[in-house]
Amino acid sequence: MDDSRRGVPLGVAAYLCWGFFPLYWPLLEPAGSLEVLAHRFVWSMVFVLVAITAMGRWGAFAAIARDRRLMLILTGASVTIAINWGGFIYGVTNGHVIETSLGYFINPLVTVLLGVFVLKETLRPVQWVAIAIGASAVVVLTVDYGRLPWVALLVAFSFAIYGFLKKKADLGAFEGLGMETAILFPVALAFLVALQLRGQLTFGHDGPGNAALLIGTGVVTAIPLLLFGAAATRLSLTTIGLLQYLGPIIQFLVGLTIFGEDMTAARWAGFVLVWLALVIFTADALNNRRRLLSRTAEAAAI
Repeated sequence: MDDSRRGVPLGVAAYLCWGFFPLYWPLLEPAGSLEVLAHRFVWSMVFVLVAITAMGRWGAFAAIARDRRLMLILTGASVTIAINWGGFIYGVTNGHVIETSLGYFINPLVTVLLGVFVLKETLRPVQWVAIAIGASAVVVLTVDYGRLPWVALLVAFSFAIYGFLKKKADLGAFEGLGMETAILFPVALAFLVALQLRGQLTFGHDGPGNAALLIGTGVVTAIPLLLFGAAATRLSLTTIGLLQYLGPIIQFLVGLTIFGEDMTAARWAGFVLVWLALVIFTADALNNRRRLLSRTAEAAAI
């Protein structure tokens, strides 16, 4: 219970940060999405290394490196979060903020499907209804866009897998994020060096302000991931699923009001279907949780 109480504010803080992220990434132009993603890994590595050193956690960090099972899980987490951030950065810098928010809206439904196919969980009928409505929303949006909403689907599936792997790893926030970042750090650094050799690197060639903002990607992306990592090990998947709505709600409003992205009638219909699915899904999850708590209390009283 104490862990749960500590986990809620950590989770809220993480999703608030992610909700307002679309305001940061356009400031990094003219850097492309891949360069921004590479900077995110390089400068996050610097940030986390400083934090681990200050906290004296090198022993724990080394122990993780010697654990093959953990390293396999963290390699998967590192790759999936790179895919997630790549899709997110591309979306918010190419006029798809609302579509990106859609990805995080449908993420809870994808997480449930992950439980079915990976953990062999059995869904209740109401959960299947919610997923069916969510799937119909994707069909409506596909027709309206003239393509699959691939940014949304990429964001949703990659983040669901990342959350699952973080739960499996069950590590301290700094140690887990540090190793995730370290795994792809050499690749990111090599990519930036290659851009420099080809004369295509933005960093250092577009003024000190741009360089400072690119360095800042390490801090602004590491902080919510640290908060999320700390929350994921303290909260149930149900609670994490409820908190996930904060981020996309803010992103949707930012895309609609600040970036002025277009919302056709069909897109509104698609989003309404998604929201309806989430209302059904959430109500069922809360009702099921109450029933379980009631049965536990009755069993303890016997």
